[in-house]
Amino acid sequence: MKKREFGKTGVKVSEISLGTWQLGSKWGDAFNEEVAMNTLKASTEVGINCLDTADVYQGGLSEITIGKYMKTLEEKPFVITKIGRKSNPHIASTYNEENIRTYINQSRDRLQVDKLDMVLLHCPPTEVYSNKEVFNILDKIKAEGLIKHYGVSIETVEEGLKALDYPNVEAIEVIFNMFRLKPTEELFVKAREKNVGIIVRVPLASGLLTGKYTKDTKFNENDHRTTNRHGERFDQGETFSGVDYDLGLKAVDELKKVFKTDNLVKVAIKWILMFDAVSTVIPGASKASYVYENVKAAEIEPLTDEEMKQVKEIYDRFIKSSVHHRW
Repeated sequence: MKKREFGKTGVKVSEISLGTWQLGSKWGDAFNEEVAMNTLKASTEVGINCLDTADVYQGGLSEITIGKYMKTLEEKPFVITKIGRKSNPHIASTYNEENIRTYINQSRDRLQVDKLDMVLLHCPPTEVYSNKEVFNILDKIKAEGLIKHYGVSIETVEEGLKALDYPNVEAIEVIFNMFRLKPTEELFVKAREKNVGIIVRVPLASGLLTGKYTKDTKFNENDHRTTNRHGERFDQGETFSGVDYDLGLKAVDELKKVFKTDNLVKVAIKWILMFDAVSTVIPGASKASYVYENVKAAEIEPLTDEEMKQVKEIYDRFIKSSVHHRW
């Protein structure tokens, strides 16, 4: 597994890491600790040294399981966790010192660490990016030794550009994939100029870019791919990258023709790794076999200029008009 510089953190992370939103289960299913542990073991086995989690994933069980797993290791992975979404209502005023400290301390307890490797604000309301006090609070907590690094997980490119105004932001987590090209235009350029790491989430557009789904595919009734297609529960962009499902299937069919395969997992992840602004991509895995499949992307040849051009043309033809201006 190749390692990449993680911005100005001084850390080198595996270019493919592990996202743990659905750790130990498929979305909407019950959590299974044995499956979760086996998934984490698989990540170590294939050379992944970076895990991405959040305090709300699996109701805290994602962090707890990662904490238990790390106790079995001599060489610990770099763990990125996210905070803020526990607030109810999730509004800008809840990003205050009391809550931020509480959430950080709770994550420290669940992960069984004295100091968090990295904490990200978890897609906070847009107004938070204009509140310098929030970032001053993070600076203070970092100075106290409770966190090593901090950054933000964003919904829109505009939020990312605002975050880059804060000199101690070290990473931005953003949705970026063959159906979400806007970050390349300005965000990646400025992040690279400021030596800020880019963490890519939703690389497979909630599975749509695997090439495995059809019009007849049925998702669990509690799965966000069933319940959030129009943003009913949280930002619509988190589900299929905000792309209409049927339209996405049409674009996927075109991508299959370009790459001459029905399984797009490897090429979809490799496409992301073609951008040098990217520090790491964090495909999720509900079980170990998906980890093994995801990391095969690191082994294939770089995509050609012609293939990259054709991906852009498919995006422009099918996706851009409905997605580009929104996120």
